[in-house]
Amino acid sequence: MNSFIYLDHAATTPVLPEVLTAMTPYLTESYGNPSALHQAGQAARSAVEYARLSVARTLNADPSEIVFTSGGTESDNAAIFGAALAHPDKRHLITSPVEHHAVSEPLHTLEKQGYEIEIVPVDRYGRVDADYVGSRLRPDTLLVSIMYANNEVGTIQPVSEIGALCRAAGVLFHTDAVQAFGKLPINVVAQNIDMLSISAHKFYGPKGIGVLYVRQGVTIHRYQQGGEQERGRRAGTLNVPGIVGLGKAATLVCNEMPVETERLGKLSSYLIERVQNDCADVYLMGSTTHRVPGNVHFCVRGVEGESLLLALDAKSICASAGAACSAGSVEPSHVLSAMGVDRELARGALRISLGRATDQAAIEKAAAVLTQSIRDLRALSMA
Repeated sequence: MNSFIYLDHAATTPVLPEVLTAMTPYLTESYGNPSALHQAGQAARSAVEYARLSVARTLNADPSEIVFTSGGTESDNAAIFGAALAHPDKRHLITSPVEHHAVSEPLHTLEKQGYEIEIVPVDRYGRVDADYVGSRLRPDTLLVSIMYANNEVGTIQPVSEIGALCRAAGVLFHTDAVQAFGKLPINVVAQNIDMLSISAHKFYGPKGIGVLYVRQGVTIHRYQQGGEQERGRRAGTLNVPGIVGLGKAATLVCNEMPVETERLGKLSSYLIERVQNDCADVYLMGSTTHRVPGNVHFCVRGVEGESLLLALDAKSICASAGAACSAGSVEPSHVLSAMGVDRELARGALRISLGRATDQAAIEKAAAVLTQSIRDLRALSMA
């Protein structure tokens, strides 16, 4: 049993025992290549297609619309570059300033190639205005890419409204749903989503496997060459154990989502109230009404976020200063900067993300250690 309290589920999650059990036969027994015609290959193929169906059901999609990838980063890249390559006549793309780097960096690459990338602003909660996005759509707009839920502050974007506006204008809509899947209901048909990215390790599946949903009728050009797998949309031998694990995890978390999100919401609210009552100048970042369950993002005045992380880690509590992929950066978060958070306050950023193993006792200890650490660090800075 782990001796630490893990509060960094937005960075990654443990593989559930049921998921590992489902994966194991495809590592040890049914190890055939799913593209092979012999019985070993077809057994693997059957497992892949069952997982594809399982994922499709969680999204209200057709199985043929599910493309397996290596994770969220590849899915985002494939959506953006794939759309650009398939529609070279349209050169205008819209995004927000709070996107994950897996979206912003491909767009920056396209900008260097002559594409026009328009960045719509967010409010102080990190949320875009759907009507404003709609007002920026043009005849030459190729794609709007707005994340479903922010990986740092947990703010949920008005995805359904943006999707409806894009569909009416004939513009492709992609959403990075890596932080939303398993925590928020997703219906790609009702929400008019054309492309959507998810990653298994964010919802208790294995690392190195993800999904890009591509709506029927949407054309994207594959940028990974080498084979005809995934209906010609993504070359490469399929990661059968990973796909099986993803399918199992997707089914489990979506079946349990109503109960689990309510539980995490209550624990988060308790932690926020407890810490803010016990310490002054601790600010909750992101929206209070449009927020992923289990996400708590504080900015602490007068304290360095990394010092706070080290103090928590010394007491066996794992948290984060923000996005895991940006760990070690000395610059304040681009998300907080876009929200208008001043540089000094942004340096005191702390992201706490709860999960299935988080209980009341863990939150009680975390709250006590966090508040004491804030007091200690402030006292040190005054000495």
